[in-house]
Amino acid sequence: MLSLLHIENIAVVERADIEFDEGLNVLTGETGAGKSIVIDALEASLGWRTSRELVRTGAKSALVTATFVGADVGEWCEENGVEFEDELVLTRRISEDGKSSCRVNGTPISAVQLRELGLRLIDIHGQGDGQRLTNERWHLTYLDGFGGLRGELEEYKKAYARLRELRDEIGALTFSEGERERRIDILTFQVNEIERAGLTPGELEEKQRRREFLRSAGKLSDSVRDAAACLGGTERSDGAVSLIESAAGTIAYALRWSEELSGLSQKLTDLKYAAEDAQEELRDLRERLEFSPEELDELESRLDVLKRVTRKYGGSEEAALRTLEEAKRELEEIEFSDERIKKLEVKLAAAEKEAGRLAGKLTERRKRAAGELAGAIERELSELSMAGARFSVEIKPSELGPEGADEVRFLMAANAGESLGRIAKVASGGELSRIMLAMKTVLSRADTVGAMVFDEIDTGVSGIAAQRVAEKLASIGRDKQVICVTHLAQIAAMADEQFSIEKTVEGGRTYTRVTKLDGEGRTGEIARLTGGDNITKNTLLAAREQLEAAERYKEGIK
Repeated sequence: MLSLLHIENIAVVERADIEFDEGLNVLTGETGAGKSIVIDALEASLGWRTSRELVRTGAKSALVTATFVGADVGEWCEENGVEFEDELVLTRRISEDGKSSCRVNGTPISAVQLRELGLRLIDIHGQGDGQRLTNERWHLTYLDGFGGLRGELEEYKKAYARLRELRDEIGALTFSEGERERRIDILTFQVNEIERAGLTPGELEEKQRRREFLRSAGKLSDSVRDAAACLGGTERSDGAVSLIESAAGTIAYALRWSEELSGLSQKLTDLKYAAEDAQEELRDLRERLEFSPEELDELESRLDVLKRVTRKYGGSEEAALRTLEEAKRELEEIEFSDERIKKLEVKLAAAEKEAGRLAGKLTERRKRAAGELAGAIERELSELSMAGARFSVEIKPSELGPEGADEVRFLMAANAGESLGRIAKVASGGELSRIMLAMKTVLSRADTVGAMVFDEIDTGVSGIAAQRVAEKLASIGRDKQVICVTHLAQIAAMADEQFSIEKTVEGGRTYTRVTKLDGEGRTGEIARLTGGDNITKNTLLAAREQLEAAERYKEGIK
């Protein structure tokens, strides 16, 4: 049960706290006062799609919090890491840029998770839901929901998915003779081209580094040669190694006269060895720098091949080699495709048989559910002042599809003596509202959701029909919590709790306030619904009588 809805900066609602109770909770107010905004806020708290337009002008963000008690969602909370005892607090904050954050009992979750949880908590009938009744694509969904066919449908969908998978696989292997030859030519060319390239992962990068080295080898060789000459000398002059050696020998000779020169002698000796090592390294480097012009030409040719093949087949050696393996595998599949197709066709026949069996099982269950649904809807319609109405579920065979092998359509005759016809053709707006209410009533009996919301289920309904709709909502409220937005005095009078939605303008800004009405407030509000702003003693008296009659009715259905 929804016990509290807290709203901040949602459209024209600056702040509101609505404490709902068990039974029938009714929201009333002038058109445009903001009744549906309350429903929008509730939908946001349940994970429905939101937008920046929902945030009140001038506010940085909007916040809505819905508190539920007694909800049977322990398993969901455990699976999603949410702590839960008895109270469940759903929080949704929407920023001015349209982004939102969601929490359940303080634990951050995604909007998708919140939506999944919301479906377990409350069933919302919005203003556009009645149109689904005229859209025959939804009729199968309604029938399956009533029949409790979720398990059978899931089992069938798995079989149908396997069937589609096999059909797609066979289709991929099936070629005309011309297509087959063209595909073989393309794949053979790819295999030959990549194999001729002789690719090795990393070769392209290695060859590019070698090319850059060779391109600079001439200048580098000259520098190494000059450095070697400085150390080794030339025909005209001694090099650094010879000069250091001479200096070291001279100091070594002088040691006989002064031991103080021993440290300097050692430094010169070390310097000679270091110079000799450097001379040797320069000699080795110069040898490595020697190359023929042919090597650079060969390198450039190899790089052209590597770049062309890798660019054509994925941008790298690894990608090209993957293409090679895939092409080889496809060639093999084409070569043995006839044999492969025969094996797959055996599996396909078995899959078609299994899917057909499960579809037939679904059909039988749907036929049984169709009769029960039609009978239940007719009984509900009779209680909603449509005693002569007939309702039927037509099931026609169709090809196997994602939902089975049935085409389902709801038919009805709104009045006695009329022929059955499509709902979209024969039902008025008021009749659609009552059919939808009857449908919701019937489906709710097998539904574990503890709360239901009706946003203007009274569209097109008046007089005795309105009274019957009010009585039906009160009856549902005996077993489930019901929240209803209405313009009808008959429904408002039947409420267990009534809230007034009122819009005012203060300081150039629009504000919507939600007020829980007491007995006197309810009398005045019902009088307003009946007589507009022309409220007299008689309209107030009539409102009191209507409230008293509603209380007597509710006492009788407890």
